[in-house]
Amino acid sequence: MEKMAFLDELKALVTNEDVLSVSRDVNELRTRFDDYVLEEERKKQVAVLEAKANGEEVEFEKEDDPIREEFYEIYSVYKEKRNSAVATKNAEQTECLRQKKALIAKLRNVIENEENIGAAFSAYKEVHEAWKQVGDIPREKRDEIQAEYSRLLEDFFYNMKIYRELKDHDLNRNLKLKLDLIQQIQSLGDLESVKEIEKSIKALQNEWDGIGAVGREHWENVKNSYLECVRRVYDRINKFYEEKRGLQQENIEKKQILLDKITTFCADLSPVKTVKEWEEKTQEVFEIQNAWKLVGFGPKKENEEIWTLFRAQCDIFFDAKKKFFDSLRTEFDAVADAKQKLIDQALQIKDSTDWKGAGEQLIQLQKKWKNLGNAGQRNEQRLWKEFRGACDAFFNAKTAHFAELDKQNEGNLATKQALIAQIDAYQIPEDKKQAIADLKQFAATYNEIGHVPMEHKDTIYNSYKSALDKLYTALKLEGQEKEQVMFQAKLDTYKASPNAGKLLDKEKMDMRRQIDQLKQDVTQYENNLGFFAKSKGENPFKAEVEKKIEQTKRKIDEISRKLKMIPNE
Repeated sequence: MEKMAFLDELKALVTNEDVLSVSRDVNELRTRFDDYVLEEERKKQVAVLEAKANGEEVEFEKEDDPIREEFYEIYSVYKEKRNSAVATKNAEQTECLRQKKALIAKLRNVIENEENIGAAFSAYKEVHEAWKQVGDIPREKRDEIQAEYSRLLEDFFYNMKIYRELKDHDLNRNLKLKLDLIQQIQSLGDLESVKEIEKSIKALQNEWDGIGAVGREHWENVKNSYLECVRRVYDRINKFYEEKRGLQQENIEKKQILLDKITTFCADLSPVKTVKEWEEKTQEVFEIQNAWKLVGFGPKKENEEIWTLFRAQCDIFFDAKKKFFDSLRTEFDAVADAKQKLIDQALQIKDSTDWKGAGEQLIQLQKKWKNLGNAGQRNEQRLWKEFRGACDAFFNAKTAHFAELDKQNEGNLATKQALIAQIDAYQIPEDKKQAIADLKQFAATYNEIGHVPMEHKDTIYNSYKSALDKLYTALKLEGQEKEQVMFQAKLDTYKASPNAGKLLDKEKMDMRRQIDQLKQDVTQYENNLGFFAKSKGENPFKAEVEKKIEQTKRKIDEISRKLKMIPNE
């Protein structure tokens, strides 16, 4: 049902001049409208949460609702009219009770004190007519007052001598009327509406009291039948209200259980720390709210009170949830700002062709990205897509570049394999200078060819070095020439290695350590010569030390010359 339908139904009900006759219908409509408003608010909250989950920036705000305001305004006006009507009705019923008590007292006085039959009968008629004109009295006094009045009427008709003057046909007519009335009371059991039964029984009781007496021989049976039928009707009425009160009380108890549950639930929300936990808790609150909607109405006052408490607990939960997401959004925004800076750096690097340096920078940016954590559903996917796009642009370009190089390197591999085959087939000529020149040319040619695919670099280098070393060994050089040629060949093979830079640097460091150690040896030898400074004649130990000094210095010169042969030295 839409809100306008609720409003139209309320307007239709409050137009009834008898505000009390529609009281229960209005209250039930108000309760259904409250539940409808709660459901609408819940749906809006769910929509806000789903929008936030999709990255939208939305806030839950209670909107002005003119239909709801008009509904509650009309209801407030009606409630004031009803309260006024209730107060008026209570005052009227109290006054009617006073009047009926006065009529009972008057009738009792007539029965007890009036001896004139005419005057007594006239007084009875006056009392009875006045009695019928008196309105409703409080329900709790109705049976008692009516029973007292009926008993006095019985006393009146049976005690007054005038009753003897009544004709038999009048008694029979009254008997027939009362028997018909008993049947009407019995037929009330076929009605489904208790309110209609309650209204009808009061009218039938008033009619019964106005019929008059029946013959004594019939009176006890008729009276007992009447009272039994009336009792059964009121038993049904009382049972209905008792069951309704019991059911309503059960509903209040069920709602109290749900109120206790959500109160305990909202008592300590501090352990809820993550978005997932909040979503799980929200689902539990929705389940409690849905369970609440399935519970029927309770007594109006208690129903309104417990609903106010329940709604307050729901507000506590959703306020805490909103506060959590507000603080979380601040943290997410800080992470998003930091990630945006990483994106800006990645965008500056993505077009670089410094494959090693730029690649290492991007890897470091990716590590920083991972350590920053999540930027929230609103930002994370968008930022990640942009950051990954920049990284992919660089690494895809790098892959394409090296894929092209691999094609070139495959050709270099074939060329080097052909050169190695040529080296393996080379026959050392008698002219050693020619042989050395040829071997140097092999090395120069190998170094000029360029890189081979990474998976073949060590294998091809080892094959090349093995083939070249075999030829240098076959030269059978001697002395300084051999040492210089072999060292140059060693350098040439180093240059052809994939790790040329590291090998040459290591060679330099080893040679420098050798020179330093030899220089220390010379210093030690020269210090030792000091012990022979004052000796006379030839000293074989002194000559031996001097010889070692000369040999060590020559060794230093040889290593120094080799050191200068290394590139960039």
